[in-house]
Amino acid sequence: MTIREAAAMLGAEILQTEFEDAPLSGAYTSDLLSDVMANAKEGGALITIQAHKNTVAVATLVNIGVIILCNNRPLQDDDMLAAAKDEGIAVIRTKDNQYTVSGKLWAALNGGPNG
Repeated sequence: MTIREAAAMLGAEILQTEFEDAPLSGAYTSDLLSDVMANAKEGGALITIQAHKNTVAVATLVNIGVIILCNNRPLQDDDMLAAAKDEGIAVIRTKDNQYTVSGKLWAALNGGPNG
């Protein structure tokens, strides 16, 4: 499943559109950015409510391809999308909470009922 396919499956809005539509290798759910740095895997998605520039910096460090903002979280600053564009990281936003997004994405990536 690619980033754009994941966005469509989640019914998510793509906020930052200039990225490589790469396949996702997994996902990590956390709002603690130090936890993301320590445990997220390269090539995955970051599922979070952290809608600011520092989230992009952490995604870049771990080589995450997409940040999924949950709960229709508003951007905390305009710099987030600019930084994501510079790094080629997709930013998408969904109305669903982190639990729901995690479950849907897990099922889609692991051949579950919705995948």
